[in-house]
Amino acid sequence: MFRGEVWQMSVDTLREAAESDSRKVVIVSSDAMGVLPLKVVVPLTPWKEDYASALWMVRIPPVLHSGLESPMAADALQVRSVSTARLTKRLGELPDAHVAQITAAVSIVLEEKAQLFEV
Repeated sequence: MFRGEVWQMSVDTLREAAESDSRKVVIVSSDAMGVLPLKVVVPLTPWKEDYASALWMVRIPPVLHSGLESPMAADALQVRSVSTARLTKRLGELPDAHVAQITAAVSIVLEEKAQLFEV
């Protein structure tokens, strides 16, 4: 499991997921972070034009070898760390440029959040 890969993630931590009980995610954690069986992921959701003005939503086209069949939105506001056991099926991988856009959106989300807690 490597940075930039697109996976099906089980939304149910207690049982093997059916297709309807899963969602697509992209791994954004560093490949060097391999001590624990965890990965930082950003969920993917079908793209809607309404998302174009949201800085945390990154449009991901269905590029070659991505495993995506239609445009998706990487929702950086929902970044999370998950057990690798929940990543059930590798679908493909994204080009580095798309992964960079997603991690930039995560950075925006974290920076905005940090500003909320300044004293």
